[in-house]
Amino acid sequence: MNEPYQKYLEMSIVHFMAYPETIGGDGPIIETLTEIALDPFFTAVEIGRINDGKTRKEVARLLKQAHMRVGFGAQPILLMGKHNLNSPAENQRREAIDAVKAGIDQAYEIEAERLALLSGPAPEGDKREEQIKLLCDSLNQICEYAESQGDLGITLEIFDPDIDKKALIGHNQDAAKVAEVVKKEHPSFGVMVDLSHLPLQRESAHKALSVVADHLVHVHLGNCVMKDSDHPAYGDQHPRFGIEGGENDVPQIVDFIEALFAVGFLGKERPFAGFEVKPLEGESSQVVIANAKRTFNEAWAKVKVQEGLLN
Repeated sequence: MNEPYQKYLEMSIVHFMAYPETIGGDGPIIETLTEIALDPFFTAVEIGRINDGKTRKEVARLLKQAHMRVGFGAQPILLMGKHNLNSPAENQRREAIDAVKAGIDQAYEIEAERLALLSGPAPEGDKREEQIKLLCDSLNQICEYAESQGDLGITLEIFDPDIDKKALIGHNQDAAKVAEVVKKEHPSFGVMVDLSHLPLQRESAHKALSVVADHLVHVHLGNCVMKDSDHPAYGDQHPRFGIEGGENDVPQIVDFIEALFAVGFLGKERPFAGFEVKPLEGESSQVVIANAKRTFNEAWAKVKVQEGLLN
């Protein structure tokens, strides 16, 4: 690709994954966000919960000063709290909905554009269709709450079905079905595809993206390990690109970007595309971030797009 990537996308990064010491909502949030804000490679950032109200105000000021777009990731709220948006137990589902609503309140404080979340775990037996209906109901309630305060969009991220998170929505076809239901009442709702999850889903980029193309609002770029269960990054851990035993590197990013052009996600507007990478124990966040940028730049230079798909 001869044209700069900045013409086609907003390059983002998931802050709480790159700096995992902040994932619980405490820690060096301002210091680490300042590192990202100082890096002109990124024009957007995805932030998780921030427990301290004063820190949230400082974050909002920092990101406005940096002229960065903002997304909010509610996935840690749900995962760390063991919340389930498709739970058949009404009290548990209500707790999950309320937890996301608290995230929505924080997202508005930091002026985020969208909030991302995930489904609960897949049930055993024949309860799948019932729980998909429950998930849709939860998402409708969440969208309604978000829309009551402004224009925050809600995004459902597709996870893995049976290796790590074992999510109810662990296949792109199921995500498309959910989106079709929820968008009837909330047209701004959308889905997110994560390159890190595609090997875990056993789906190719072109097939997965084609299935959800009409609902796709955001993508993540990352890596995973799935063949060696003894590997420290086994499962959905988002290790650096090029790690031994990893599934994604330059060729897979090239394929992913070409598929994003093919389905029309790139080439018209400038959507978010965010790195989701995490240092292993003993690794440096700064080095892992530099690795991601270096890998992406190499991949972008090798991307080939059919004539007519570029604006």
